[in-house]
Amino acid sequence: MALSKVQKRNRIKRRVRGKISGSAELPRLSVYKSNKEIYAQLIDDKEGKTLASASSRALKAKGNKTEMSAEVGKAIAEKAKAAGIESIVFDRNGFVYHGRVKALADGAREGGLKF
Repeated sequence: MALSKVQKRNRIKRRVRGKISGSAELPRLSVYKSNKEIYAQLIDDKEGKTLASASSRALKAKGNKTEMSAEVGKAIAEKAKAAGIESIVFDRNGFVYHGRVKALADGAREGGLKF
């Protein structure tokens, strides 16, 4: 039986999570997108803590979803800089690096994060 879209994404997510991990010095930028919103958080996997987070829901951003994603990327970069974080590991969470996920990553780079 064929895997559903969600099952495929979860399989990719588990495989990638085994390869990358975040720390306090180099946190993991985890991205999750729903049909309406996009969420990003900086995670220290060693401590199991979220260092910073941003979402289109919290920003109440206007425009189309791609523009909102770029704004979320800039917001997470701003929060990371305030916390003294300059470099991160990007975790697209099994989503294709295209469209909203790419816009968020580009926004974070514009904001000054390195990955």
